[in-house]
Amino acid sequence: MAHSLFIQRSRLIFIALVVGTVLTALAYYRKPTWMRALLAQRLPPLYDNFREQEQELPHYKEYATKHIKYFFAPNHPVGMGWGNVMQDYIMMNLLARATNRSFVFDDYVWNSDGSLYSDFNGKPIPSRIPLSAILSGPMVGGEPPPGDNGFRAVSKDFFQSICPYPTVLQVPSINDDRMGRDGNISAADVLDIWVHKINSINDPCLQLGESDNPIFDYWFYGQKTRLLSVWPELSASPIITHWQWSSLIYNAYDNNRHIFDPHAPPPTSEHGYNVTPGCSYYQDIPGLLVLHVRRGDFEGHCKYLCRSNSDWNAFNSFPEFIDQYLLPENDGTLHGDQCLPHCYPSIAQMVQKVSRVRAESKEPLKYVYIMTNGAVSWVDELKAALLSEGEWDQIASSRDLELTWEQKFVGQALDMFIAQRAQVLVGNGWSSLTSNVVMLRMAHGMPPHSNRFW
Repeated sequence: MAHSLFIQRSRLIFIALVVGTVLTALAYYRKPTWMRALLAQRLPPLYDNFREQEQELPHYKEYATKHIKYFFAPNHPVGMGWGNVMQDYIMMNLLARATNRSFVFDDYVWNSDGSLYSDFNGKPIPSRIPLSAILSGPMVGGEPPPGDNGFRAVSKDFFQSICPYPTVLQVPSINDDRMGRDGNISAADVLDIWVHKINSINDPCLQLGESDNPIFDYWFYGQKTRLLSVWPELSASPIITHWQWSSLIYNAYDNNRHIFDPHAPPPTSEHGYNVTPGCSYYQDIPGLLVLHVRRGDFEGHCKYLCRSNSDWNAFNSFPEFIDQYLLPENDGTLHGDQCLPHCYPSIAQMVQKVSRVRAESKEPLKYVYIMTNGAVSWVDELKAALLSEGEWDQIASSRDLELTWEQKFVGQALDMFIAQRAQVLVGNGWSSLTSNVVMLRMAHGMPPHSNRFW
């Protein structure tokens, strides 16, 4: 009897194991492709060491016992590229400084649903990246420059620990549709309105509505000259004058320098160059031409931009630039003949532009670095086409970089740092990433003629 019960139980256990295995397999294969990929491969980094450092900044102990006013804007763009998010961080930092408040920084967020990982084109990426994994310096609470009396930035966690019940200011209570869409209302006008409002609030703990649109939405960045109105204040601010990338970016730069600066002298400091703000690392790399080439889904976006008569982005429109884009008449038709060669140029069109830029350059250009999300085979085709039209000492691209696992997911910042130091940059006028690089180049004294566009 006991033996019979043992056999029956064994059969039940076996059947349960089989059923469980089948159900697990079915559940696995019913998961989205990106989730199966997530389970099958190495997980993206979560940058815990950077997050921990953000919670232990040395000025926190003093600020916890001192009367300081704070400004937290948790409504940064979500699910967008770093270029768009960087623009909002800069403008919100500028607003915090203009109102004499400590800027509260948060993560670079791709997905705000609380998940650790998200899907990007079928591959897992971190849902959130600590801002200090991308930047260092004043933006993330670093040392202020000598003579700067502004309050240092603090992390969201520190802010929430000392401001559990902040005053929440809803963006729609100040912004209206006209402020966003009316090209006659400059970013400086809007900044003044917000400075006046914030200065009327006594509560030291102030934040914007988390679900609100940003104060400066895409209309401000996509209409010529609106952002240029804040340039006098922005270009003199430590946000830009002491802009610094993170240690991850500096180390990636050093390890890959031979790719874009093959004749660089041996390293002379910890990072291989002078990282003191305002010194040599803001200078150009002699002979380096950087091309910003957007591919992939940008083709469809360009067609939309052409159809909607969109202007160049933010700081791509300084009047002293050689290349300017004149909007066609808005008659509702697709102006692809005029727009697409500048927004999504073909290889032949890029080769033609590069030849012209090289001929017009006041300095000899010897190396090419292509910052791109294009497929390797397509990048190889572009390299070959460039070589067929002229001799270059070296041509390399983003696809040639050797990055650590942590650096891989913030690699766009390395591209920006390289482009920041190019002797000549050819960028995409509609790109926020190009605009941010141009902004940094102009703030650090790069000549206007060194910024070119497709």
